Amino acid sequence: MSAYIIETIIKVVVVMLVFSALAGFITYLERKVLAFMQRRLGPMYVGPYGLLQVLADGIKLFTKEDIVPSNANRPIFMIAPVISAATAFIAMAAIPFFPEFDLFGHTVRPIISDINVGLLFVLSVGAIGMYGPLLAGMSSGNKWSLLGAARATVQLLSFEVVSGLAILAPLMVIGSLSLIDINNYQHGGIFDWLVWTQPVAFLLFIIAGYAELNRTPFDLLEHEAEVVAGFATEYSGMRWGMFFIGEYANMITLAFLSALIFFGGFNDLWFIPGGIAILLKVMFFIFLFLWVRAAWPHIRPDQLMWLCWKVLMPIALVNILITGIVVMI
Repeated sequence: MSAYIIETIIKVVVVMLVFSALAGFITYLERKVLAFMQRRLGPMYVGPYGLLQVLADGIKLFTKEDIVPSNANRPIFMIAPVISAATAFIAMAAIPFFPEFDLFGHTVRPIISDINVGLLFVLSVGAIGMYGPLLAGMSSGNKWSLLGAARATVQLLSFEVVSGLAILAPLMVIGSLSLIDINNYQHGGIFDWLVWTQPVAFLLFIIAGYAELNRTPFDLLEHEAEVVAGFATEYSGMRWGMFFIGEYANMITLAFLSALIFFGGFNDLWFIPGGIAILLKVMFFIFLFLWVRAAWPHIRPDQLMWLCWKVLMPIALVNILITGIVVMI
């Protein structure tokens, strides 16, 4: 029992350290990819090819003054960024990142907690992260922040519904909420991937994921085209940074979920071992996030709600109906 506890603690520490570092490094990759697509150089001055820009940004965030507005609700204002970052990492507890492997004669399972409702756990904890922007805007004592929080909550709630309905159709086919079972269902090779039998569910899931992660063209939570920064208007320093550490950590989570549910997970891909295969798939999805940001313009809030309730929602319901009929037959 004590060995299991120690192993779990080590896994938790490794996940937090690795994905915190990756969240920071993805900001560098994003700048470089956007610069390449816009015929710019991106970060170049801090270190070779600007690689130390991530370290410079981290030092800046840690050393900037932590300002709390005088009319803010101080305890809630201070805890809101923690909620966003914490839920992003807690959601990773039920994700199997790699296949099992042996280390010094001990079999390591790269998952913190293998629960039989793993997918439900990840989606539920991710949804709780909505309280971060909501509480941040409500506690700031700033009307712009409050409006930003209201807009963020409406957007996240709406697309949580689409995300849940989209994932329901593949679950009807598999019959399990365990991410390991979902991965094993596709063990037969590339033609067993669920993206071929559930392409509509995949598109709905990825679009809803973009909206929930505040990614372009659905970045209305903290709209970079506005003078104010939505719910984060009053934040500075590391508290501001925690919101975006959570955002990039959630991006990695969504990339793993997409790979596990629709693209064969960590099953071997031809001559490519499963561990390397899932890394390649995750890297593709992260690149897709960056590519879409460079290629698509922002949309208005009313267009976002129209897309959610009048387009994506009916398509998701029709997809569930068709899947149900096919499963019954």
